[in-house]
Amino acid sequence: MYAIHYYENKTYVLNRACRTVPSINDIVKIKGRTGKVISVLMIRENVYHAFVEFEPVVDKSKTAAKDFGKKKKR
Repeated sequence: MYAIHYYENKTYVLNRACRTVPSINDIVKIKGRTGKVISVLMIRENVYHAFVEFEPVVDKSKTAAKDFGKKKKR
């Protein structure tokens, strides 16, 4: 088992015990957010730091507010 510590822009996100180490360009899902592994550093024999870039979060309330002003056709 490997201890994988995930970071986003030098911000600690999560640590997870996994059987495999993620490789570069792997797609990971952490806390409901999908992201891509940018780099992986080996700290010790079984401890790794994985740097992740997450997809931008889309605020659904702003898109819903645009459609709220329109009347529905019946």
